[in-house]
Amino acid sequence: MILRSSYYQLLTLFCLLLCSSLSLAADPVPFGCRLKLEDNIEFDLTSLSGEHVLNRTRETPPSTTIDSLRFDLCGELKSVSEIPEHDQCPSGTKACLTKIVTKANTPDLISAVIPIAQSNDLKYIAKASSTPKSLNIILHGAEYPKLGSPSPVQQSLNLTVICVPEGSSDPKFIAYDGATLDVEWNSPAGCPFSDKGGDENKGGDSDDSGDDKPKDEPEKEKDVGSGIGWFFLVLLLAFIAYLGLGAYYNYSTYGASGFDLIP
Repeated sequence: MILRSSYYQLLTLFCLLLCSSLSLAADPVPFGCRLKLEDNIEFDLTSLSGEHVLNRTRETPPSTTIDSLRFDLCGELKSVSEIPEHDQCPSGTKACLTKIVTKANTPDLISAVIPIAQSNDLKYIAKASSTPKSLNIILHGAEYPKLGSPSPVQQSLNLTVICVPEGSSDPKFIAYDGATLDVEWNSPAGCPFSDKGGDENKGGDSDDSGDDKPKDEPEKEKDVGSGIGWFFLVLLLAFIAYLGLGAYYNYSTYGASGFDLIP
């Protein structure tokens, strides 16, 4: 009975380790400002780093409401010393929407502070588009009450970076529906590497022939195969460990030998 109990304890421990390994293998890739999409298209968003502030003004008689978005695509927002802590988004926020109500002869009132995108819940979606040529990124944040909804809804920043090779413009606050905040940005960062010249062009020349393919193909194979290879490696190790533990159990409990050792 002691041997049987030890065997099942070892098997349970191994199953827990296996589940942890598979969970780590299945974790999404963390968001970074150098993106490599599934079809091997690459984008460099580092030129968009830093804090940006976008304002949208709405007439809400007898007052005026200002929707102020602060965001840092490549980092986290820093607290503003002039504003009380309870009127700011929590630490780890990448995009914060503040609603400010203004009225004549009345001090401004902060009516809502909404974490639109947060680092600790940054499950992102990135997709390239050809018409117009652009990169679309969706960053998720915390849940927040929405007018007309019985329960809080998850917030998200929907950023579209439109490919404009000749220069960059300021980002634009497009819309906010209580859950998704849409921003558009014209910038060379919305162009994939293959569409940019100079050092950012992987080939180094405008000519596509020559040395690009030997470099790109192994990189693509490594990208595609790394997750699948890790998954099957864990399964193989699990199977080997199962055979080993089962054989040991059969030998120590029943004195088995040869093919009888196989569990």
